[in-house]
Amino acid sequence: MLEGMSTPQETQDLWQTSSNRIWKGLTPEEKNEAAAELVKDPSPVIRASVIAVVADARKMRPVAARKLPADAQARIVATIRDPGEMVASSLLVALHLGPRRPMLVKFLDAIGLPHEEGVLQDEETGPVSVDDLRKGVAAIAEHGDSAVRVYLNTLWLQDPERWVNARQALTA
Repeated sequence: MLEGMSTPQETQDLWQTSSNRIWKGLTPEEKNEAAAELVKDPSPVIRASVIAVVADARKMRPVAARKLPADAQARIVATIRDPGEMVASSLLVALHLGPRRPMLVKFLDAIGLPHEEGVLQDEETGPVSVDDLRKGVAAIAEHGDSAVRVYLNTLWLQDPERWVNARQALTA
C-alpha cells in the first residue's frame, strides 16, 4: 500500500475520470516531461494535434506553429491547462513511455504481464487481480504516491476492463 493512500475515500478523492483531469493535477515538471516526449512523436495524428493545440494556445496559424522548434512547442503544450481529452491522454502515455518507462517495466514485470520495454504484448488478457496489482504497486512504491496513482489511473483510463481493480490496489 502507498503511504497517504490508505483509505478508499482518499483514493476516491484523487482518482480522476478523464485524462484532462489527471493532466491538470500534474506538477509543472511532469507536464514539461510529458510535453517534451509528446512533441517527439512522429505519428501524423499526434503531430497534427500538437500543432493544433500550440496554434490555438498562442493564437497563431498552424503553419507558424509547425515551424516552431520542438522545445518551443513542448514549452507551450506544457502550459496548456485544458489540452482536450485526446491530447491529454497522449501526454500521459508519453510521460509514461518516456521518462517513466523504467517504472512501467518494473510494474509489468512484478505483475507478470508480457511486454516489450513497457509496451504490453498481449491484448487479450482479462482483468488484473487486486493482489497482482498490489504486487506491482509495491514494486514501484519508491517512485512516490502521486506517480503510482497517476500511472494506475492512466492505465484504467486506457483500458478500464483490464485495469478495473486499479483503484482498489491503492487502498488498504
